[in-house]
Amino acid sequence: MLSIQPNHFDALHLLGVIAIQNGTFQQGADLIDKAIAIDPHNRAYAPAYSNRGIALRGLRRYPEALRDFDKALELGAAQADVHFNRGNTLRDLGRAAEAVESFDQVLRLAPDHAEAYRQRGICLNELGLHQSAEASLTQAIKFNPQDAPAHNGLGIAQANLNQHEKAIESFTRAIALDGSYGVAHNNLGNTLMALSRLDAALASFDKAIEVGAGSADTYNNRATVLNLLKRPQDAISDLGKVLELKPGYQFARGLRLHAQMYICDWKDFDARLADLAVRVEAGEVVTPSWPLLALTDSPALHRRAAETWARVRCPANPALGPMHQFAKHKKIKLGYYSADFHNHATAHLTAELFERHDRDKFELVAFSFGPERADSMRARLVAAFDQFNDARMYADVDIAAWSRQLEIDIAIDLKGYTQDSRPGIFAHRAAATQVNYLGYPGTMAVGYMDYIIADDIVIPEKEYPNYTEHVVALPGCYQVNDTRRKISEKVFMRAELGLPDNGFVFCCFNNNFKILPATFEIWMRLLNRVPGSVLWLFQDNPAAAQNLRAEAERKGVAADRLIFAPRVLLADHLARHRAADLFLDTLPYNAHTTASDALWAGLPVLTCAGQAFAGRVAASLLTAINMPELITTTAEDYEALAVALAQDPQRLGAIRQKLAANRLTTPLFDAGRFTKHIEDAYVQMFDRHQGGHPPTHIRISS
Repeated sequence: MLSIQPNHFDALHLLGVIAIQNGTFQQGADLIDKAIAIDPHNRAYAPAYSNRGIALRGLRRYPEALRDFDKALELGAAQADVHFNRGNTLRDLGRAAEAVESFDQVLRLAPDHAEAYRQRGICLNELGLHQSAEASLTQAIKFNPQDAPAHNGLGIAQANLNQHEKAIESFTRAIALDGSYGVAHNNLGNTLMALSRLDAALASFDKAIEVGAGSADTYNNRATVLNLLKRPQDAISDLGKVLELKPGYQFARGLRLHAQMYICDWKDFDARLADLAVRVEAGEVVTPSWPLLALTDSPALHRRAAETWARVRCPANPALGPMHQFAKHKKIKLGYYSADFHNHATAHLTAELFERHDRDKFELVAFSFGPERADSMRARLVAAFDQFNDARMYADVDIAAWSRQLEIDIAIDLKGYTQDSRPGIFAHRAAATQVNYLGYPGTMAVGYMDYIIADDIVIPEKEYPNYTEHVVALPGCYQVNDTRRKISEKVFMRAELGLPDNGFVFCCFNNNFKILPATFEIWMRLLNRVPGSVLWLFQDNPAAAQNLRAEAERKGVAADRLIFAPRVLLADHLARHRAADLFLDTLPYNAHTTASDALWAGLPVLTCAGQAFAGRVAASLLTAINMPELITTTAEDYEALAVALAQDPQRLGAIRQKLAANRLTTPLFDAGRFTKHIEDAYVQMFDRHQGGHPPTHIRISS
């Protein structure tokens, strides 16, 4: 036909459609170009525009494809398939909300269009409208039960709604329909990980990689579960694979360096840290903010990293609308939010605070989104609250809505950006006043956190510009301590702890990731300068012990002078502190709970105060227990004082006696005093809000 009539519209169009069906999109587009050129405004040519749009979408020329679908509709092609293809193109362009509108048009014309329901649901997931997505994807499955992507999308919606068991069923169904569906294996792994079913999650990620879906996402997710399984070496390998597949993968550089720190692998440390710092300053999405706290002593850089993390992961979310002013309650309603309401370091610090709150003035509500643990601490905490809510299975938006329904006056986030945190709750505004306290020693760098609980040591006034929150300066120390922590009566002999009967015992029970090369170098010089001394460290993982011992050998220190303490029950751990002579702190991330543990057990803590919150906590603790003679501000003074104390038993003995005398007579372990001060802060926050005044810095007098 074309040889006789080279400008025959029907022939050109038909050949173009055949080419598209065969996957030769460029040829199809070229043929339909010629057909349309015959009479571009002919309303009968609407199908040609639609089909050329399909070809252009196949060539990933999405803006041009969208113009063709719009032209087809303009010329009167109101068929459902045009709206459907237009919706898919809008999704390709990242315009999910507009895509939903196109799929709505499809469903008006074809109410049983299963694929439109599926694609609509996927877009709604992308928009964070997971309840609507769940409804749409349920309809898709109703019309086509064999649609594996619809089951996968439904699982995504359910997982985001914290309906994890339902999500597992949906992902499992998708995999049953298509065993090679790597994305579903990956999503199943993420859901199992959220339920702490770590071995099953690992198996799912392994399967995703086995079926050829070894994307950067999958390796990143597997690295996360490997870290949780205490396999940091394998996590490092997977994070390396992530960066190999996608060098700009969000947050992977910082996570890899953090994993290396867990095993004290300091290869190329200085270069990698310098590179990370430059990228953070430039606003690149290279690290979560919390690993940086242990890598650099810069409050400004910590804020920069937190701003980037918040922008990507937990920006303010207006879905619930503005906060409404509640009628003033007889009691101020305090909401405490945490994943750690069980036998955990945070609970060991805060339990007595909850018990001591003045019930005539305050009503206490807990929102627990951590694991269900039937331990003695959980029982104690449940008894301490007026209302203890298990919020594990609720989405962030639902917990925020729940908080509003309960008319929480002040929401206190005990997690910040640490593991298992849920900043999305506060991004939705759980309360009119929101507070960053205890769990995260730094700024969250978001406008929806109004205050940070601190003191003049951890956040000096000159550093206020590096915190987006308004600073509440408590007298004494910002860190509450539970004075009901039991110390075992067991008397540990040095030999049973692996320590020498004689010789000075330096110790540090901080997590291994806090040990930086510069600090370890000082420690090795101490061992060389104090004959017969040993260094007693926390045993986190075998790789860290091996690396530290190898590094000691390189510094001229026998490996057996490093002794590692395994995990034991808290009461026994506190008791074994008595076998040590001096606790050596780390910088830039100090001992926090570990420092108060040592002081509570009567062991002097030597610190070097840095610039950032995380590096000034031990100085705050020592100030509150009136032991300023153990605070240094330079590495040289830190080292010199450690040697002096090790070589002067009488001086160290006097310090131990002073510590014993101060333990129950100074503010640090006075939980009643602390509770009064933080309650004064809560009252001022509440009164400012009730009076229509914005948050401001607050200073509580002693």
